[in-house]
Amino acid sequence: MNKTLELEKGSLLIATPTVTDELYKQSVVLICEYTSYGSFGLILNKPYQMEAKHQAAEMDEIVHLKDSLRIGGSMQQNQLMLLHASNKHRDQTLKVADGVYLGGDFPFLQELIKEEPDSSLLICFGYTGWTAGELEKQFADGLWYIYPASKSLIFDIPPDRLWKETLNSMGGTYKNISMIPSDLTLN
Repeated sequence: MNKTLELEKGSLLIATPTVTDELYKQSVVLICEYTSYGSFGLILNKPYQMEAKHQAAEMDEIVHLKDSLRIGGSMQQNQLMLLHASNKHRDQTLKVADGVYLGGDFPFLQELIKEEPDSSLLICFGYTGWTAGELEKQFADGLWYIYPASKSLIFDIPPDRLWKETLNSMGGTYKNISMIPSDLTLN
């Protein structure tokens, strides 16, 4: 990584090995919005498990997309956030990175599944948010690495490999860090 990377919309935050919170440990977060007032993003590599049968029944239209379900963060986990590669309905979506869009409602999701069944899609429950200056402090404290987001990193790499693959892509010392096991007792 030769160029200086900045905290900005469309960047990936990669948790450093010092992050121990279970939700954020070895997480990769896409920054969806970054302003002087605060920021928010979506965790890309924490699969969401539907726990109750009634919950799955209520969402029977998306249950077959279970591999696309993610925990987006600890805030408002009852809120559905759609991350997708469809450039339809740009008036309803926010471009986050090249070929990556955020937004759309449930009818949009149904239409996307019907019209573009092979479209890249992540359905995130909740989000991660930071107040003004909070993310900058976390970065300064060494909790995050930064890397540019890409459509292929976001949609093509399985969640259980995303942290390692992203660090590996960064090269150098980061490649060595990618070999750290999630459970250090296995070392």
